[in-house]
Amino acid sequence: MLNFLPGPLLGTVAFLLLVLNTIFFFSGMVPFILLKVLIPNAGIRHHLTRAIMFLGTAWIDGNSLIMRLTQKIKWDVRGIKGLKLDASYLVVCNHRSWTDIFVLQHLFKHKIPFLKFFLKKELMWVPIMGVAWWGLDYPFMKRYSREFVEKHPELRGKDMETTRKYCQKFKRSHVTVLNFLEGTRFNYQKKEKQKSPHQHLLLPKAGGVAIVMSSMGELLSNIVDVTIVYPDNEPPMPFWDFLCGRIQTIVVRVNALPVPKEFIGKDYEQNEEFREKFKQWINRLWREKDRQIEKIQKQYKSRR
Repeated sequence: MLNFLPGPLLGTVAFLLLVLNTIFFFSGMVPFILLKVLIPNAGIRHHLTRAIMFLGTAWIDGNSLIMRLTQKIKWDVRGIKGLKLDASYLVVCNHRSWTDIFVLQHLFKHKIPFLKFFLKKELMWVPIMGVAWWGLDYPFMKRYSREFVEKHPELRGKDMETTRKYCQKFKRSHVTVLNFLEGTRFNYQKKEKQKSPHQHLLLPKAGGVAIVMSSMGELLSNIVDVTIVYPDNEPPMPFWDFLCGRIQTIVVRVNALPVPKEFIGKDYEQNEEFREKFKQWINRLWREKDRQIEKIQKQYKSRR
């Protein structure tokens, strides 16, 4: 364990180890990614993606090892048992920090299929990781502001179209689709700007999840509702704080929910009744999550 090191030094060591781990496994992915670029056959590309995902899982194992070597974290995790590798899931989660992704990958590796989440298209140009994400079939989304769409109405619904396209691709094998419903990391400035009624959450965005559920609902075993809380840390929480050992307690609650049958195969954009019912369902889920976070925060404050 290296957590005896001073914070900045520990953060530097952890960062370098993560970079070396990423470069090592990315080097193994490169031949398969090049073949995937060159070979148009969908069947062969699917098998190449599986090989890249195998290396991606090994990369996550390496990240987990680095976490154990550099961090002294108290884990409080409940509800993760009973999930399976040979099933498909939709994971919905609150978003507090970039650390969330490492937490989810660490906890769910070898328990459910490889996590895939929607990324901003600009992230495709991130050195090394952008190419790796493409090879792993991560969905890239072009985000437009409401003002921009009003000026360019031909772009309306493009993000939904992209989501639907990837859902069709995901049907080929077991998959876990991860969606941070808030669309961005939580902080109190964003909460005030949105006028969010929740204490610990931003407003949820229903459209992407609705299309995943509508397009893939019959293939999903469960909706996995995940709540992440860092009870000793106030947002925003830079990833650097995590690397420096400043996040000492991580609380995770997992709840496997049935897929509502009334949401399968419906058109979120055109069916107003379905859209309203789905928003009500998401808002109810979010209210329960906010109460859960408040309860966890109070429990940990009382222990100090």
